[in-house]
Amino acid sequence: MSDTAVLQPREPLVLADLIPGSVLRDIALVVGAAGLVGLLAQISIHLSFTPVPITGQTLGVLLVGTALGWRRGLAAMSLYAVAGVAGVPWFAGHASGYVGASFGYIIGFVASAALCGYLAERKADRTWRTSVPAMLAGEVVMYAIGVLWLAASLHVGIAKAVALGLTPFVIGDAVKAALAAGLLPTTWKLVGSRHERS
Repeated sequence: MSDTAVLQPREPLVLADLIPGSVLRDIALVVGAAGLVGLLAQISIHLSFTPVPITGQTLGVLLVGTALGWRRGLAAMSLYAVAGVAGVPWFAGHASGYVGASFGYIIGFVASAALCGYLAERKADRTWRTSVPAMLAGEVVMYAIGVLWLAASLHVGIAKAVALGLTPFVIGDAVKAALAAGLLPTTWKLVGSRHERS
């Protein structure tokens, strides 16, 4: 192997890889990402007919997974879930602990971030054409787990759980997915080209 091959920097897999550092950087990114989702959770609107609130969390989860990659995304959302259950009041509406019927969505956040990160590491976040399906895949996983948990918690059928835990949120989450799908390729164009020139 030539010296130039050894010295050539590894191509960044995800946006977080553009930030210099290693372990300390990763810890800071994981903690910061969990905090971001906790902050977005406080953008919360409770609906009278369902225990599931409208929040900004979905956008945060999609961005965290794609920007950090699957390992750090998984770690960030696991930290968010575990710390929230342990008492950090960063679930929707400053809640903490086990939040009942809507807890399945928090578990869904972990799986969604991991999936979005996995797809981002395969460059799905580089263009609008590939970013949209990646974000939609993340939302499908999130809602599949959340709706199933909701059905089991409320002892209702799947159709009723879908009406309570999916249908009211489709339009809003489509907007959030589109926003995330646009932000990632745009960010790559801004910082990725700068990285390639350096």
